[in-house]
Amino acid sequence: LIANRGEIACRVAATARRMGIRTVAVYSDADAGSKHVAVCDEAVWIGPAAAKESYLRGEKIIEVAKATGAQAIHPGYGFLSENAEFAEACEKAGLVFIGPPGSSMRAMGSKSAAKQLMEGAKVPLVPGYHGDNQEPEFLRQQADGIGYPVLLKASAGGGGKGMRVVERSEDFVAALGSCKREAISSFGDDKVLVEKYLQRPRHIEIQVFADKLGNCVYLHERDCSVQRRHQKVLEEAPAPGMPADRRAAMGEAAVNAARAVGYVGAGTVEFIANQDGSFYFMEMNTRLQVEHPVTEMITGTDLVEWQLRVAFGEPLPKKQHELGIHGHAIEARIYAENPEKGFLPSIGTLRHMDTPDAVNFELGGVAGVEPAAVRIDSGVREGDAISPFYDPMIAKLIVWGTDRTQALARLSQALADFQIVGLATNIAFLKRLVDGEAFSTADLDTGLIERNGATLFPPSKAAPAGALALAAVALIEGEKRLSAGASANAADPWGQAQGWRLNGDYRRVLSFGDEHAAGLPGGAYQVGVVYHPQGWELDVNGVKQPLTVSGHAGATLSVRLGEQSMHGAVRRDGDLFHVFSNGEHHMLAYNDPMAHAGELEAAGGRLTAPMPGKVVAVLVEAGQEVKKGDPLVIMEAMKMEHTIAAPSSGLVEEVLYAVGDQV
Repeated sequence: LIANRGEIACRVAATARRMGIRTVAVYSDADAGSKHVAVCDEAVWIGPAAAKESYLRGEKIIEVAKATGAQAIHPGYGFLSENAEFAEACEKAGLVFIGPPGSSMRAMGSKSAAKQLMEGAKVPLVPGYHGDNQEPEFLRQQADGIGYPVLLKASAGGGGKGMRVVERSEDFVAALGSCKREAISSFGDDKVLVEKYLQRPRHIEIQVFADKLGNCVYLHERDCSVQRRHQKVLEEAPAPGMPADRRAAMGEAAVNAARAVGYVGAGTVEFIANQDGSFYFMEMNTRLQVEHPVTEMITGTDLVEWQLRVAFGEPLPKKQHELGIHGHAIEARIYAENPEKGFLPSIGTLRHMDTPDAVNFELGGVAGVEPAAVRIDSGVREGDAISPFYDPMIAKLIVWGTDRTQALARLSQALADFQIVGLATNIAFLKRLVDGEAFSTADLDTGLIERNGATLFPPSKAAPAGALALAAVALIEGEKRLSAGASANAADPWGQAQGWRLNGDYRRVLSFGDEHAAGLPGGAYQVGVVYHPQGWELDVNGVKQPLTVSGHAGATLSVRLGEQSMHGAVRRDGDLFHVFSNGEHHMLAYNDPMAHAGELEAAGGRLTAPMPGKVVAVLVEAGQEVKKGDPLVIMEAMKMEHTIAAPSSGLVEEVLYAVGDQV
């Protein structure tokens, strides 16, 4: 069995091993040392880092399958998983493609064709234009007739790529151009459709499964309403507030849609649902979805095992009446990104990753056996790099509870226990989201994040005294351990960094910095420390309090500052101290007075790419006057477009880059 890449390849390898099936990983230059390469039985290189030169080379993957004696190919989530030509090429080569036939993909792969098919099947559709005329002015006229706001969507798209919400007629042409560029880059097809953009809709999808014998079932629904940039952030099953009759109606509609195209394998029929309960067909994803674990947790099924059994001609393991709902499950996607900067993807090395107590894979949920409370699916390990070439997802954090309240509590605690050092992540944002009133009370719609921006993106705050105290203790304890290891005589007080003095106490000032410290005296947090034989005295913000260490195990510290007890973990990365405490992450730069290390980089006003990528549009020319904020260049990185704007008003003297340049 050929496995693709990322966490789904790791998951496929685990299930296949349990079934006695050997797996062969395929990998690019960027993934040579990745987790999926390590966990599969064999691994074969297929090309450079760029996806079009490796994971999108269907002929190369088929060649590897033949060379290694593989019988089947599991395409994973993206890349070729919804490519009809590749599925048919596998069949022609005598290989089993673990997914639907090419005809089903073609029927559902084009959003416009799928909607026409569903219209014929009397499935409710959102008002819109799904035809072939792609002239910009014609499409704008259609949008004007539908009424704003409208949604532009790549016909061959998915995963939020190639989607734009247009609020006004005068913005339509520019949004259309951007949408088409992203669509051709991501899917090789720039055809778009135009639909009415519904206000406060919910995104509810139905998991369907069909075998080659004509059987088809639905495994209930998932609510995927919480999204940013049309990409899912949190998913849960079952959908809160879903009545049994509506669940059955949506499930039956999804099964009918699958039957209409002769579907085989795992698929997801996605609906837009109004707050009043009415629902409209949106699209069908002809593959296994990233969020499938929440369905597994509440139904006690292994959907990857179902995929393998169905692909080899076996009947579905369960019938519709056997698929009940047991408890509640929620999935949070841990991404390498900066939510405070427009969810800009982050690249770098996972220098430290400490996950909450969890199991790699456990379902249960049947015969009175409960699933694991916390499950983590990940395709990376500590020390791995998040590159600019692929999706920046680090892990999926899945929790299960007997009801939604318990699942929410477990998810909040698991996020508090998730520690990553080395790059920006969305963990703190996810915790605010889960703990916030809107999500916790199930006031759900696809605009939840934008609607609650004030609470989800609060102003950053200065480091609290507790975080400074934990950083100071970690620094001092580290110095003590280092000196003890270097001393030839452990009893020699002169060789120990214990702050020992013959006549009096040793006093020092520790200087830490972050973005808030610049306006403080000395440009840093000044933490005064007085060494006493029985402990320390800490002076933070002019308040002096005794400090003692009550527990120290690895990076985990328990300290008492005055009358307050605090617990946390401190991870040191050079002169950066990452303090994890009370569900918060504070990054403090230690200003070493000897080495002048750890100083924060001054903010510059240069025109700088936010991350490695490719120039897709140059919007100005030499000699042109621009105003501050005017768009200058559009670049593409990690399948998303980023606009480089003028940092100030002025004259463009020279343009040094052209479309297609890597920057």
